[in-house]
Amino acid sequence: MQTVIVIAVLTPLKLRAGLGALVLSAPLALVACGSGESTDAEPQGNCPATPVNVVVSVDQWGDIVSALGGDCAKVTTIVAGSSVDPHEFEPSPADAAKFQGAQLVVVNGGHYDEWANKLAQSTAPDAVVISAVGQSGADAGNPHAWYNPAAVIGLADTVAEELGQLAPQARDYFAQRRTEFTTTMQPYQQLISDIKAKAGGKRYAATEAVFDDMAAAVGLVNQTPAGYQAASSNDTDPSPADLDAFLRLLADHGVDVLIFNTQTEGSLPDQIRAAAEAARIPVVDVTETVPPGEDSFEAWQVDQLTALAKALGIPG
Repeated sequence: MQTVIVIAVLTPLKLRAGLGALVLSAPLALVACGSGESTDAEPQGNCPATPVNVVVSVDQWGDIVSALGGDCAKVTTIVAGSSVDPHEFEPSPADAAKFQGAQLVVVNGGHYDEWANKLAQSTAPDAVVISAVGQSGADAGNPHAWYNPAAVIGLADTVAEELGQLAPQARDYFAQRRTEFTTTMQPYQQLISDIKAKAGGKRYAATEAVFDDMAAAVGLVNQTPAGYQAASSNDTDPSPADLDAFLRLLADHGVDVLIFNTQTEGSLPDQIRAAAEAARIPVVDVTETVPPGEDSFEAWQVDQLTALAKALGIPG
């Protein structure tokens, strides 16, 4: 079986100051722990063609691409794990070398990982480059496209199509992988539908905008004070007035749930969380990157959506 390696960059994460696991179907679960470093140039495992060389910038998309590629893709993910902040990641010469020979490069886009676009242009100029931002439903103003369900599905469709173009002999194989991915994502889609149907219109506030696209997809109404959200999005501290507005919103029960990005540090997010807990407003923890211990993109997202459903009083 073709395996996929995830390259973890062991540099400290500089966090911004403002700032039920799902079991995969057997074919996809096997692919998620493979190696992208094989140099074999022949068909592998169940693949009827030479595997496509693929580079993925960040691990929010790496698992999806690996699932879609299966034995017919050699996938290398550059930035993986919560110890690395993709916003501030600076690739080394060794990282640049990983782009050599790439036929397909998958980036997030939206100024989130511009280093990946630059390396693709300089090191793999003939590679097809797919950006998640810009896929169906993705908002170019919010780079956290992995929290946009339409962008996730759009990216999966585009990746499967491009893989089939790059390895025509494996077109049917990639189509089957795409079908299997749809099956794997059913609990994710079901939770989104259930929350929207049963809790659409409920109000939320967030310590960061990372989850906003998903909140919109499930029909929640954003009540985060505009000044605070603007400061957070620009990586600056909110003014005392903006912080006070947030704290008063919570004290007055102006929201039904607080979305809290746990990959933050500093007294302000902690103060906001404490205010929500004092007001008995449920707090739902989310992360920007795939946290340690999660088996897949689907499991990560389903865990968070399950927690959101529970916080909004939707029966499990």
